[in-house]
Amino acid sequence: MKREIPISRIMTKEVVTLSAKDDLSTAESLFKSSKIRHIPVLSEGKIIGMLSYTDLLRISFADAVNVLVPEEDVESTVYNLFNVEQIMARNVESVTPQTSIYDVAAFLAKKEFHALPVVEGDELVGIVTTTDLINYLLAQYE
Repeated sequence: MKREIPISRIMTKEVVTLSAKDDLSTAESLFKSSKIRHIPVLSEGKIIGMLSYTDLLRISFADAVNVLVPEEDVESTVYNLFNVEQIMARNVESVTPQTSIYDVAAFLAKKEFHALPVVEGDELVGIVTTTDLINYLLAQYE
């Protein structure tokens, strides 16, 4: 494996995004229909945050123990209390398409998150996840 291979070789280019004002039901629907776990949040075309499926599960579970409603209504009740902007991660780290796969892997290995937006200037051009890195590693053994 070469250290200088750019992340653009393995990143996902067709990125599913959310707006800061989107509701959490929309977010959940995108997570499930797209079979993904991380969605960049945009405002006026610029990335302002990242929402993970774990973020949704966390608020659903935390509030479910305090809400006296039938279990099937817990998510819709909780989701009506918040929007994407209120629970997304802010101050998102990002990489450029030229950042090496090695550097991205080393960075993610040290952090507590599993996805990085790939930006060129202010424009979101992709996303790279730990799954992308694992799939790349597996391909090296084929």
